[in-house]
Amino acid sequence: MARFWGEATDWTLHEVTDDHARLRSAQGVGPYLEFLRKPGTRSWWSRVHLDLKPYSGDDQAAEVARLEALGATVVDVGQGDVSWRCLADPEGNEVCILSPG
Repeated sequence: MARFWGEATDWTLHEVTDDHARLRSAQGVGPYLEFLRKPGTRSWWSRVHLDLKPYSGDDQAAEVARLEALGATVVDVGQGDVSWRCLADPEGNEVCILSPG
């Protein structure tokens, strides 16, 4: 998961141990995104839901395709006709790709 989200956000791994991984922007500023390893299979809804907004002028469809190439899948959560696209990361956690405008 840390590899997927590192590629998805263009953040770098700052710490990796047997029980967790921590990501942060390459500039070393802002929040951390931390993943905790838990044994067994997931038995609850989503552990995380992030909304990603492409940079102004970037293409939403290209961003969706890039994330699909990293292992995300398109999902329909009943969102209807909206400006964002819903995906699921490799563990099934939802992520919405917002329009860049």
